[in-house]
Amino acid sequence: MSDRDDSRPDDRTRDLVQDASCGDEQAIRELLSLNLPRLRAFIRLRTGPQLRAREGDSDIVQSVCREVLNDLGKLEYQGEARFRSWLFQAALRKIIDKHRFHEMHKRDVRREERGIDGGVLDCYQTLSSPSGQLMRQESADRFEAVFDSLPEDYREVITLSRIVGLPHAEIAQQMNRSVAAVRVLLHRAVAKLGVLLEGLPDA
Repeated sequence: MSDRDDSRPDDRTRDLVQDASCGDEQAIRELLSLNLPRLRAFIRLRTGPQLRAREGDSDIVQSVCREVLNDLGKLEYQGEARFRSWLFQAALRKIIDKHRFHEMHKRDVRREERGIDGGVLDCYQTLSSPSGQLMRQESADRFEAVFDSLPEDYREVITLSRIVGLPHAEIAQQMNRSVAAVRVLLHRAVAKLGVLLEGLPDA
Protein backbone atom coordinates (compact mmCIF):
# COMPACT_ATOMS: atom_id res chain seq x y z
CA MET A 1 0.00 0.00 0.00
CA SER A 2 1.21 3.51 -0.77
CA ASP A 3 2.66 5.45 2.19
CA ARG A 4 2.24 8.84 0.57
CA ASP A 5 0.48 11.36 2.82
CA ASP A 6 0.18 13.99 0.11
CA SER A 7 -1.79 11.90 -2.36
CA ARG A 8 -5.09 13.25 -3.59
CA PRO A 9 -8.33 11.68 -2.26
CA ASP A 10 -8.99 10.02 -5.62
CA ASP A 11 -5.49 8.52 -5.67
CA ARG A 12 -5.95 7.30 -2.11
CA THR A 13 -9.26 5.63 -2.92
CA ARG A 14 -7.74 3.96 -5.99
CA ASP A 15 -4.86 2.58 -3.91
CA LEU A 16 -7.25 1.34 -1.22
CA VAL A 17 -9.53 -0.35 -3.75
CA GLN A 18 -6.59 -2.06 -5.41
CA ASP A 19 -5.09 -3.21 -2.11
CA ALA A 20 -8.46 -4.27 -0.68
CA SER A 21 -9.21 -6.33 -3.79
CA CYS A 22 -5.99 -8.24 -3.07
CA GLY A 23 -7.14 -9.04 0.46
CA ASP A 24 -5.24 -6.32 2.35
CA GLU A 25 -7.21 -6.19 5.63
CA GLN A 26 -5.95 -2.74 6.61
CA ALA A 27 -7.00 -1.35 3.23
CA ILE A 28 -10.41 -3.01 3.57
CA ARG A 29 -10.97 -1.48 7.02
CA GLU A 30 -9.88 1.98 5.85
CA LEU A 31 -11.95 1.83 2.67
CA LEU A 32 -15.08 0.90 4.61
CA SER A 33 -14.36 3.44 7.34
CA LEU A 34 -14.08 6.26 4.80
CA ASN A 35 -17.49 5.47 3.30
CA LEU A 36 -19.42 4.13 6.30
CA PRO A 37 -21.15 7.33 7.54
CA ARG A 38 -22.36 8.22 4.03
CA LEU A 39 -23.42 4.62 3.41
CA ARG A 40 -25.44 4.49 6.63
CA ALA A 41 -27.12 7.83 5.87
CA PHE A 42 -27.88 6.78 2.30
CA ILE A 43 -29.42 3.50 3.44
CA ARG A 44 -31.59 5.14 6.11
CA LEU A 45 -32.87 7.80 3.74
CA ARG A 46 -33.57 5.41 0.86
CA THR A 47 -35.21 2.60 2.86
CA GLY A 48 -38.31 4.58 3.83
CA PRO A 49 -40.33 4.32 7.05
CA GLN A 50 -41.73 0.79 6.59
CA LEU A 51 -38.37 -0.85 6.01
CA ARG A 52 -36.67 1.24 8.71
CA ALA A 53 -39.23 -0.17 11.14
CA ARG A 54 -38.24 -3.72 10.21
CA GLU A 55 -34.54 -3.64 9.39
CA GLY A 56 -31.70 -2.07 11.32
CA ASP A 57 -29.45 0.02 9.09
CA SER A 58 -26.43 -1.79 10.57
CA ASP A 59 -27.72 -5.12 9.26
CA ILE A 60 -28.15 -3.75 5.74
CA VAL A 61 -24.76 -2.00 5.86
CA GLN A 62 -23.02 -5.21 6.87
CA SER A 63 -24.78 -7.15 4.14
CA VAL A 64 -23.82 -4.55 1.52
CA CYS A 65 -20.20 -4.52 2.71
CA ARG A 66 -19.95 -8.31 2.45
CA GLU A 67 -21.23 -8.30 -1.11
CA VAL A 68 -19.04 -5.38 -2.13
CA LEU A 69 -15.92 -7.00 -0.71
CA ASN A 70 -16.68 -10.21 -2.60
CA ASP A 71 -16.98 -8.23 -5.84
CA LEU A 72 -13.99 -5.90 -5.40
CA GLY A 73 -11.77 -8.13 -7.49
CA LYS A 74 -14.15 -7.64 -10.44
CA LEU A 75 -14.16 -3.85 -10.17
CA GLU A 76 -12.27 -1.83 -12.77
CA TYR A 77 -11.40 1.38 -10.93
CA GLN A 78 -12.39 4.46 -12.96
CA GLY A 79 -12.19 7.22 -10.38
CA GLU A 80 -13.62 7.97 -6.95
CA ALA A 81 -17.00 9.15 -8.27
CA ARG A 82 -17.50 5.93 -10.22
CA PHE A 83 -16.40 3.88 -7.20
CA ARG A 84 -18.93 5.61 -4.96
CA SER A 85 -21.59 5.16 -7.62
CA TRP A 86 -20.80 1.45 -7.74
CA LEU A 87 -20.84 1.15 -3.94
CA PHE A 88 -24.15 2.95 -3.47
CA GLN A 89 -25.79 1.14 -6.39
CA ALA A 90 -24.98 -2.06 -4.49
CA ALA A 91 -26.66 -0.56 -1.43
CA LEU A 92 -29.72 0.41 -3.47
CA ARG A 93 -30.01 -3.12 -4.87
CA LYS A 94 -29.89 -4.50 -1.33
CA ILE A 95 -32.62 -2.08 -0.24
CA ILE A 96 -34.82 -3.14 -3.17
CA ASP A 97 -34.25 -6.80 -2.27
CA LYS A 98 -35.25 -6.11 1.34
CA HIS A 99 -38.42 -4.32 0.23
CA ARG A 100 -39.36 -7.28 -1.98
CA PHE A 101 -38.68 -9.74 0.83
CA HIS A 102 -40.89 -7.95 3.33
CA GLU A 103 -43.61 -7.35 0.75
CA MET A 104 -43.59 -11.03 -0.16
CA HIS A 105 -43.80 -12.22 3.44
CA LYS A 106 -45.98 -9.34 4.69
CA ARG A 107 -44.23 -9.54 8.02
CA ASP A 108 -45.95 -7.58 10.78
CA VAL A 109 -43.03 -6.52 12.90
CA ARG A 110 -43.38 -3.89 15.59
CA ARG A 111 -41.03 -0.95 15.31
CA GLU A 112 -37.91 -1.31 17.43
CA GLU A 113 -36.27 1.73 18.94
CA ARG A 114 -32.79 2.01 17.49
CA GLY A 115 -30.27 4.74 17.99
CA ILE A 116 -28.89 6.61 15.00
CA ASP A 117 -25.14 6.54 14.44
CA GLY A 118 -23.30 9.80 15.04
CA GLY A 119 -21.82 9.76 11.54
CA VAL A 120 -25.33 9.59 10.11
CA LEU A 121 -26.38 12.57 12.21
CA ASP A 122 -23.41 14.50 10.81
CA CYS A 123 -24.59 13.71 7.27
CA TYR A 124 -28.12 14.83 8.11
CA GLN A 125 -26.77 18.05 9.57
CA THR A 126 -25.31 18.98 6.19
CA LEU A 127 -28.82 18.78 4.70
CA SER A 128 -30.64 20.64 7.45
CA SER A 129 -30.75 24.22 8.65
CA PRO A 130 -27.26 25.76 9.02
CA SER A 131 -28.04 26.71 12.61
CA GLY A 132 -24.91 25.02 13.87
CA GLN A 133 -26.86 23.10 16.50
CA LEU A 134 -26.10 19.42 16.83
CA MET A 135 -28.89 17.20 15.56
CA ARG A 136 -30.42 15.03 18.24
CA GLN A 137 -32.13 11.66 17.94
CA GLU A 138 -35.63 13.22 18.06
CA SER A 139 -34.88 15.79 15.36
CA ALA A 140 -33.18 13.12 13.22
CA ASP A 141 -36.37 11.04 13.36
CA ARG A 142 -38.40 14.07 12.28
CA PHE A 143 -35.87 14.86 9.56
CA GLU A 144 -36.31 11.34 8.14
CA ALA A 145 -40.09 11.73 8.21
CA VAL A 146 -39.83 15.01 6.28
CA PHE A 147 -37.38 13.50 3.81
CA ASP A 148 -39.72 10.55 3.25
CA SER A 149 -42.46 13.00 2.23
CA LEU A 150 -40.42 14.41 -0.68
CA PRO A 151 -41.06 13.16 -4.25
CA GLU A 152 -38.88 10.24 -5.29
CA ASP A 153 -36.79 12.26 -7.75
CA TYR A 154 -36.09 14.86 -5.04
CA ARG A 155 -34.95 12.16 -2.62
CA GLU A 156 -32.77 10.57 -5.26
CA VAL A 157 -31.01 13.73 -6.39
CA ILE A 158 -30.38 14.91 -2.81
CA THR A 159 -28.89 11.60 -1.68
CA LEU A 160 -26.74 11.23 -4.79
CA SER A 161 -25.42 14.79 -4.55
CA ARG A 162 -25.23 15.54 -0.83
CA ILE A 163 -24.79 12.09 0.71
CA VAL A 164 -22.96 10.06 -1.95
CA GLY A 165 -21.13 13.16 -3.20
CA LEU A 166 -21.38 12.44 -6.92
CA PRO A 167 -20.71 15.21 -9.46
CA HIS A 168 -23.63 16.52 -11.50
CA ALA A 169 -22.46 14.69 -14.63
CA GLU A 170 -22.53 11.32 -12.85
CA ILE A 171 -25.95 12.05 -11.36
CA ALA A 172 -27.25 13.07 -14.79
CA GLN A 173 -26.13 9.74 -16.21
CA GLN A 174 -27.79 7.76 -13.42
CA MET A 175 -31.05 9.72 -13.56
CA ASN A 176 -31.14 9.90 -17.37
CA ARG A 177 -31.30 13.70 -17.35
CA SER A 178 -29.12 16.52 -18.63
CA VAL A 179 -26.63 18.16 -16.30
CA ALA A 180 -28.63 21.38 -16.45
CA ALA A 181 -31.80 19.51 -15.48
CA VAL A 182 -30.01 17.90 -12.53
CA ARG A 183 -28.87 21.31 -11.29
CA VAL A 184 -32.42 22.65 -11.44
CA LEU A 185 -33.85 19.54 -9.80
CA LEU A 186 -31.30 19.64 -7.00
CA HIS A 187 -31.96 23.33 -6.34
CA ARG A 188 -35.70 22.72 -6.13
CA ALA A 189 -35.29 19.61 -3.97
CA VAL A 190 -33.02 21.29 -1.44
CA ALA A 191 -35.27 24.36 -1.35
CA LYS A 192 -38.35 22.19 -0.74
CA LEU A 193 -36.57 20.26 2.00
CA GLY A 194 -35.54 23.52 3.65
CA VAL A 195 -39.11 24.86 3.61
CA LEU A 196 -40.47 21.66 5.16
CA LEU A 197 -37.78 21.59 7.84
CA GLU A 198 -38.40 25.23 8.74
CA GLY A 199 -42.04 24.37 9.30
CA LEU A 200 -41.23 21.77 11.96
CA PRO A 201 -41.94 22.72 15.58
CA ASP A 202 -39.00 23.03 17.92
CA ALA A 203 -38.02 19.77 19.61
